Amino acid sequence: MKTRLKELRARNGLNQTQLAKLAKVSRQTISLIEREEFMPSLLIAVRIARIFNEPVESIFIIEEDDL
Repeated sequence: MKTRLKELRARNGLNQTQLAKLAKVSRQTISLIEREEFMPSLLIAVRIARIFNEPVESIFIIEEDDL
C-alpha cells in the first residue's frame, strides 16, 4: 500500500507527534505508516482522512499486488 501521508503532513505543517495526537495514535505508528511498513486500521485511516479533509482512498493507495 502506498501512502501520501508524509506529503500531506508536510503540506499542512504538522510534525509526526502533532499528527499522532490528532489521530489518537503514537508517533511511532505515524512513522511506520509513512514508511509503508504498517497498514492502518480502517478507524485510523478514517481519522487521518478527516484531519486532512481528504478521501481515505486519496491518502492510502491500495495496489493490485496488495490484494
